[in-house]
Amino acid sequence: MDILTKIIADKYKEIDLKKSLIPTKQLEASVLFDRATFSLAKALRSSQTGIIAEHKRRSPSKGTINQNTNVGQLAIAYQKAGVCGMSVLTDIKYFGGSLEDLQLARASVAMPLLRKEFIIDEYQILEAKAHGADVILLIAAVLSKDEIKTLSELAKSLDLDVLLEVHNEAELNKSIMPSLDMLGVNNRNLKTFNVNLDTSKSLSKLIPDDFVKVSESGISTIEAIRDLKQYGYQGFLIGECFMKTANPGRSAMEFIQKL
Repeated sequence: MDILTKIIADKYKEIDLKKSLIPTKQLEASVLFDRATFSLAKALRSSQTGIIAEHKRRSPSKGTINQNTNVGQLAIAYQKAGVCGMSVLTDIKYFGGSLEDLQLARASVAMPLLRKEFIIDEYQILEAKAHGADVILLIAAVLSKDEIKTLSELAKSLDLDVLLEVHNEAELNKSIMPSLDMLGVNNRNLKTFNVNLDTSKSLSKLIPDDFVKVSESGISTIEAIRDLKQYGYQGFLIGECFMKTANPGRSAMEFIQKL
């Protein structure tokens, strides 16, 4: 069983447990549920840099990345650095994140926050909204076309932006629909964890211009971003490059100043 299959199998169990503990009515009654959201797609369209900085403690491929950050303080530092938005990992078992991380980031900053999660159920979108997210991630590799449609349309009805992530042409072809705002190309193969920026380059011409193009994973240099911009990318999701340093906020600021 590859790691992605394992994560999704565990995710079904996790959601079943959560549904038994916290009913959807409780999520919808959250003080954050009715707040006006910030659009990441709009922020990326008007930005010169397009950086989406991530909070990630660990990953299945890299192990521990950084266990020493306070997510609220990091959100403030990222905002000062000039990022367009922040991605917050909320998977606990494999990435060491939580919905509380998302809530703490929301309490700290007024910028777009992406709930980075393996979303397979409408319940998780209600959770995202209830904990202060502005954007959800959908991963084409684990969802059918109908599921992408159902989940993305629910997100849009809640005023959330939708970032749909693909890894290849087949995933992209099944995914293009009006209820998406951004199409992200993950340069990391989720089965082997190998990274290749050519994935973003080869898929760029197949993404309609209606969508903001986002390149994800393996981006660690100014040159890579300048190169990808020539292929129409306006967003760049950067996690480990900042998180593996002692001061991710300062690393982000130095990186953006060079851009």
